[in-house]
Amino acid sequence: MMQQGKKGSGRLRGVVITCVVIVAVVAVAAAITLSKRPDSGPLPVKLPTTPGSYLGVYAKGSPATYSGVTSFKDATGTHPDVLMYYSGWFEPFQVSFAQKAASEGAVPLVQLDPMGSKKEGPISLAAIAAGRYDPYLSSYAVAVKAYKHPVILSFAHEMNGSWYPWGTRGAASPQTYVKAWRHVVKIFRALRATNVTWMWTVNIINNAHGSTNSIPSPGPWWPGSAYVNWVGIDGYYLKPTWEFAPLFGPTITAVRELTTDPILIAETGASPPANKPAKIANVFAGVQHYGLLGMVWFNSVNSNGVDFRVDSSAAEAAFRKGASTYKRPGS
Repeated sequence: MMQQGKKGSGRLRGVVITCVVIVAVVAVAAAITLSKRPDSGPLPVKLPTTPGSYLGVYAKGSPATYSGVTSFKDATGTHPDVLMYYSGWFEPFQVSFAQKAASEGAVPLVQLDPMGSKKEGPISLAAIAAGRYDPYLSSYAVAVKAYKHPVILSFAHEMNGSWYPWGTRGAASPQTYVKAWRHVVKIFRALRATNVTWMWTVNIINNAHGSTNSIPSPGPWWPGSAYVNWVGIDGYYLKPTWEFAPLFGPTITAVRELTTDPILIAETGASPPANKPAKIANVFAGVQHYGLLGMVWFNSVNSNGVDFRVDSSAAEAAFRKGASTYKRPGS
């Protein structure tokens, strides 16, 4: 929030502040008005969709620091094309991180999640769909547009899981999720943020890995082809016996019943007991076998304390070997 100026600051400052406020209001009004127009198809994107070409990473500390990305590159001898980070509600687009990524030929992948704080309280999908957060979304869209380089944007990921408030344990129905997703895309479309690739990110369904948890097929949350460019699938190797086909295959099949959009393994990793070197080789092979875009490795420790980092010479060698089969996007 803009702070008030000191007394006696003069008429000019008042005029400038008034103009800024008017511009902001007009931008939001334009977004709301244009978002009500008939859909005109997905936003134009320029990212190539060559299978087996995207190698991505989430590095601990991103986007506050780039050091984790640099350490991953040095350890694996790879050149990631996609750099992922998580963005809570009301957080701005991280321009510095994105610019650093662009300078190294990579594209930022932002998981824009409606995660509230103690101060703001929970973020309602229904409120997003109703336009309550249009000022925030409009400012985010303007910042992304001004960046000018490609951005992969995913909203409220893993909605078919139960661990996030916008997921199956939350109050919002799949229909409300769809309305919220479409509203977010419409805001960006209205403000002509045409450098966004919209990626709908789901979790692997439960029968893919024998879990007793109920993780349903993501079909009810599908926003429609006019609002999605890519599909992301998240899943992890937690046991030595788990392989790519039973882990990701059923979810890939479910997604293919909805769309032919390119698929990226948007978040994956292997726990220490699962044999990281073997699973790294397995995920690279699976991406090639299914003709997927590529994968993003979660190179960090998750909230449950499971360490998915590539932290041994054997795992680093497996990454280096797997990456050697990839082609740079567009090549």
